[in-house]
This record gives sequence, C-alpha cells and structure tokens, in this order.
Amino acid sequence: MLFIVFTLLMLQLHSFSRSLLVFLTGPLGFIGAAATLLVFQAPFGFVAQLGVLALLGMIIRNSVILVDQIERDRAAGVPAWDAIVEAAVRRFRPIMLTAAGRRAGDDPAVPQRVLGADGRRHHGRADRRHGAHAAVLPALYAAAYRVRRPQPPPATRPSPA
Repeated sequence: MLFIVFTLLMLQLHSFSRSLLVFLTGPLGFIGAAATLLVFQAPFGFVAQLGVLALLGMIIRNSVILVDQIERDRAAGVPAWDAIVEAAVRRFRPIMLTAAGRRAGDDPAVPQRVLGADGRRHHGRADRRHGAHAAVLPALYAAAYRVRRPQPPPATRPSPA
C-alpha cells in the first residue's frame, strides 16, 4: 500500500525528493492521533484507524498542493526562500478551512459519542496538526534543498563630517 501511494506521488510530482518530502509529512498526523488516543485512553479501533487514514490523506493532499505551489513560484522566477514563505502563507488559510470544515462535519456526532475514539481523536488535535503541518513542510523543503534565508545587505554608515 505504501509503495502504491509513493509511486502515485512520484507520478504526480515528477521527482523522488519532492515525493519523499510529501511522504514524510504523513507520520505527523499519526503521531498526534496516537498521542491523543493515549491521553483519552481510547482504543485504536477500526473507526479510529479509518480516521487516521482519512487524516493522512488530507495531510498528503495538502502537502502535494503546497509543494506544487512552491515549485510553480520558483518556475515563475521567484527566489527560493520567497517562494517557500509565500506558498506557506497562501496555503495556510485553505488548509485551516479544510480542517474547520472537517471539524464542523464531526460536531453533530461527537457529543452523542457516535464516533467514539475517532471523534475524540479528531477533536483532540486535528486543527493544530493541520496548522503545524503548514509550518513543518516548508521547513523540510528549505532544509532538503538547502535554501537559506537571504541576508540583508550591510547597512552603510554615513561618514562623519
């Protein structure tokens, strides 16, 4: 299954390194979900597993869109650092709106405990994971491609008269 997902990412992104970056963001969601389930002492049952798979899908989709936006900006001639920062800023709102929409869809079910552990996991930290993901992937991208923040030119001092 992981091989198929990675192969599809490579076909879509046309690069092993970009596919690996996107693929590495998936565990971020799993780590947060496992921690929330431990805090609530909830089992990692079937519904929770489905929820984690759905969360991984959303994280990978958002990662593909973010990496694609960075690459488009770089192809348009934007310096690498600026492309990373601008893509992260532009994609932050849609990522958070996706998380808010998912949360609004879960709200009616959680008070009735219809979703069980999955509901607690989703409401525990999903919105923060999406926000953290929007910050982690650009940092991974900058580290992987050795993009450095441009240094401002040194200030010139006026000569004493």
